[in-house]
Amino acid sequence: MTLGRTWGVVLTGLSGDLVEVEADLSNQVPGFQIIGLADKAIGEAHQRVYNACANSALPLPRRKLTVNLSPASLPKQGSGLDVAIAIAAIATEQAMDAASLASTVHIGELGLDGRLRPVPGVLPAVLAAARAGITRVVVPAANRTEAELVSGVEVTGAVDLRDVARHHGLDVEDAGLDPVPIAVAATFAAPERVDLADVIGQQDAVDALIVAAAGGHHVLMSGPPGAGKTMLARRLPGILPDLDDAAALQTASLRSLAGLPVPALSRTPPFEAPHHSASVAALVGGGSRTVRPGAIARASGGVLFLDEAGEYSGQALDALRQPLESGAIEIHRAGFRASFPARFQLILATNPCPCGNYGVPGGACVCPSLAIRRYLGKLSGPLLDRIDIELSLQRVAVARRPDADTAVLTTAVARERVAHARERAQSRLRGTPWRMNAQVSGSWLRTGPMAPEPSIRRPLDAALHRGSLTLRGYDRVLRVAWSIVDLAGRERLSVADIGRALYLKKGALA
Repeated sequence: MTLGRTWGVVLTGLSGDLVEVEADLSNQVPGFQIIGLADKAIGEAHQRVYNACANSALPLPRRKLTVNLSPASLPKQGSGLDVAIAIAAIATEQAMDAASLASTVHIGELGLDGRLRPVPGVLPAVLAAARAGITRVVVPAANRTEAELVSGVEVTGAVDLRDVARHHGLDVEDAGLDPVPIAVAATFAAPERVDLADVIGQQDAVDALIVAAAGGHHVLMSGPPGAGKTMLARRLPGILPDLDDAAALQTASLRSLAGLPVPALSRTPPFEAPHHSASVAALVGGGSRTVRPGAIARASGGVLFLDEAGEYSGQALDALRQPLESGAIEIHRAGFRASFPARFQLILATNPCPCGNYGVPGGACVCPSLAIRRYLGKLSGPLLDRIDIELSLQRVAVARRPDADTAVLTTAVARERVAHARERAQSRLRGTPWRMNAQVSGSWLRTGPMAPEPSIRRPLDAALHRGSLTLRGYDRVLRVAWSIVDLAGRERLSVADIGRALYLKKGALA
């Protein structure tokens, strides 16, 4: 047999495409050629494959070997096709099970000794194979646990090329090699366990945080250093409901694509907190050949926390505007584009000025007025218009609670309240494409079956008429008001709900 055929997967963003790998022998000048719109990493695969096969006692024939990656019009990046190319090349001369080859997807990079090296994006690649109807995959042994998170797929974790060949019926000895581990730098860090009961004072901020969690709203916290902004933000994921199966798989796929290990399917919403020196590419994602998700995509389904927001570059902050509105982000490159989800809760924390003492009782601000305007000007008007809740925090005046007998709001209690509120929202939104208040269309809120009566929305109409509120802000206040209703367990909006939502949206009262 001079033709070998099997399958691989290439990823473009979070989506994967099956690639049919065909290898053919011909009586021409000996050589190894890969065709099919491959990038430099795949173009170099011929040398890795040649040496790996030779060192695995599976030498390639000294004839013209042509490998075609089909469809030829699809751009292909990365080294994840190495194993598929090698096994198809071996099958051109060795007696292997053609039916097994044609029903298996191979994922992995080859070392020169023939061992399979772990690659990023195994989980989304296996998901792509499963969606295409192929339920058998071969992956590097280090990626086996990750691949087995996809139900209904038979996963084989191979240490080296000989293991793959034996899997397809070739009688070769075990080389006894140790599997290549995932890089030590990419260790899995368990999320820190924090409780809302640790927060002393700031009751208004805690209540606002629960409203934000109930509806999936974006929050801006402004206050001096030590007021508890970071402490509050880090407790938000703990009061959010667990991720469902689809969201957990999506979160794990994004983590895998970023090159991080996925030891298990976590139900905890992700929490991303990039440093304020992060570039636009670090937030949005990118790459010249292989596109990797940025902090915005990795936070999808959870929380994106930007501490010291006034220290970020204006370009980095404005890059948030489109994902906040659309819930997705597209990265365009020559010849292809990658799409990532961007459904996250944004939490911004900033000081009132560079020194942090502007407007603080007992504090002495030494910042020139121009420096204060430049500092706060990093948060542009269009970005602030996409924020649902704006909180102004002051430093806590006491180091302990005044009454030891007072009931403390714990994360468990707050989480239960948020879960009940979301259940009521889902019941009200049954039959619509939305699941929580932050996702609901503004036109549906204003004119749909749940639209408030004119007497109830009068304060909101007055703010819009004064120009202190945009129409986008109008809709966001309505969404927050419905979250307040859901937390209270009521069915309809009241004037008080609109008033509190307007209070939480500080800019609307200016």
